[in-house]
Amino acid sequence: MKTLAEQVIEKASEKSVMIATVESCTGGLIIGALTNVAGSSAVVDRGFITYSNESKQDMVNVSIKSLEKFGAVSEAVAGEMAFGGLTHSKADLSISVTGIAGPGGGTDEKPVGMVCFGRAELGQPPHTETMIFEDNGRESIRKATIEHALKLLLEALS
Repeated sequence: MKTLAEQVIEKASEKSVMIATVESCTGGLIIGALTNVAGSSAVVDRGFITYSNESKQDMVNVSIKSLEKFGAVSEAVAGEMAFGGLTHSKADLSISVTGIAGPGGGTDEKPVGMVCFGRAELGQPPHTETMIFEDNGRESIRKATIEHALKLLLEALS
């Protein structure tokens, strides 16, 4: 049985689609999962690790207005991150994640385990969604985030 990352690389290869990631709470683990697959260099352009708000602005042009109005963990920012991943790379498809992996840092409005996803494809408006993963620790939340991001990439490639 192929892993999700292997399936993403296979589908991207079949369709000649280049991929970029823009990661906050996963700190590069999504691009790591993808580049762990043999042959990924043909379809993976780059990964942006935009952990700080400043890096989100500098690397992928997230607007300070969105960060101030909605916060870093928001669908608005995730959408801008994904779009920025496209415009600052040679990718045809980009995935972004921004969330609260814990421990701590959550609020009633934005609990630990809340992750916002963005997906951008050339010629289409960004898709965004929010998941709230069970707080079974930081590693568990990050693992669930990676899996969901890979599923969103696979969905776009299918």
